[in-house]
Amino acid sequence: MKNEKITLRSVDFAKWYTDVVKAAKLADYSSVKGCVILEPNGYAIWESIQKNMDKMFKETGHQNVSLPVFIPENLLKKEGELVSGFAPEVAWITEGGSNKLEERLAFRPTSESLFCDYYSKSVKSYRDLPKLYNQWCNVVRWEKETRPFLRSREFLWQEGHTVHSTREEAEAETLRMLNVYKDFFEKYLAIPVLTGRKTEKEKFAGAEYTMTIEALMQNGVCLQSGTSHYFGQKFSKAYDVKFINKNNEFEYCYQTSWGTSTRMIGALIMAHSDDQGLVLPPKIAPRQVCIIPIKNDEKLLSLAFKIRENLLSKDITAYVDESDKSAGFKFAEAEVNGIPLRIEIGYKDLENNSVTIVRRDTSEKESVKLNDVTNKVIQTLEDIQNNLYNKALKNMKEKTYDAKTLDEVKEIMENHPGFVNAHWCGKEECELKMKEIKGTKSRCIVETKDYEDEKCIVCGEKAKHKVVWGIQY
Repeated sequence: MKNEKITLRSVDFAKWYTDVVKAAKLADYSSVKGCVILEPNGYAIWESIQKNMDKMFKETGHQNVSLPVFIPENLLKKEGELVSGFAPEVAWITEGGSNKLEERLAFRPTSESLFCDYYSKSVKSYRDLPKLYNQWCNVVRWEKETRPFLRSREFLWQEGHTVHSTREEAEAETLRMLNVYKDFFEKYLAIPVLTGRKTEKEKFAGAEYTMTIEALMQNGVCLQSGTSHYFGQKFSKAYDVKFINKNNEFEYCYQTSWGTSTRMIGALIMAHSDDQGLVLPPKIAPRQVCIIPIKNDEKLLSLAFKIRENLLSKDITAYVDESDKSAGFKFAEAEVNGIPLRIEIGYKDLENNSVTIVRRDTSEKESVKLNDVTNKVIQTLEDIQNNLYNKALKNMKEKTYDAKTLDEVKEIMENHPGFVNAHWCGKEECELKMKEIKGTKSRCIVETKDYEDEKCIVCGEKAKHKVVWGIQY
């Protein structure tokens, strides 16, 4: 049965996305233009992301810190590329209370300058290194166009900032954290991703190079989902972050940064959800199982809470909907909210010593004997996780194309967009020419040296790179 509150994906994908956000009560618009309110359902997903990702960070030796939200103007301007890259999006504070500030304060768009300032004071010797820090915080970027979770003027994210004594160690860190993001997306979010290097034009302002993970949504539009940057000594020279090496000589540090954000929630929506509402992978769903007695009868409720207790003992997040609503309403609510598995308990089920299990991803129903419920739930949640990943992988493979001409790129992007593999000479003017085709941008450079007889798709000169292109959010 169609959810009347949700526009069909085939009719208007953008409207469908917004409808799902509202119907699942993930976020609401605030009175501050361009900013959203994360409602309990949306924030719970972020908490689940944060919990699981933070565990992965700590397993790789990183520690959490918290730095100020304000950045003095002079500090922000020390690294020229950084400030020029973020200048159009910086929000400035000019007054404190009733007093005009002597120096403007930026509300952090990113925290490289703050971390560098801190490191310049705390790093003295090679024995102090490496510093492997991360922070969970909010940032402000004055975006012109906004959309819940994808782009907003204030959003939640994490940003790692590390300092090393050698180039080799810093570059290894850059790649390591890129792979952490890749593993998280694929194992927890059930979203396959491509990895590679950004072009010079698309790299992070101030970085020597940027590595990225790129995901493909159901409609064939790309989503940059996490980035890892190698800074080399560019920031350490700008902010005087140096140490005494083993030869008792001063040397500038080598740095990295890496980050991702609540954009991941947008990725979850667009990669997995359907015309009925939100669909969540069990490994990231804040509530994995909803148990619904058809009536708030004492016997039915007693059985529901017993099942819940058994599931909780196996670290499965289950809850009993004992609200004063009709069973049909409860079923629909669990569905639109993306609860991976629903357990229905009726009087016939009680007579048969069984319950009915309903999968959110396929809507399949199955009667299960009470003695088998816990094991069946464990297995079904695993099946749902794998099914969602495989569906997303199938979508990515079906929407990945090879192109030799601009006409081929145009036909793909206008009619059935996706990832497009095409060779490139490395010149920015050719990259900009691709953008004229429905805003097509380079997503990442594929690490391969097989360029024999390959020509740039734009100018026809000898290719230097194989690039994945796509339309981006």
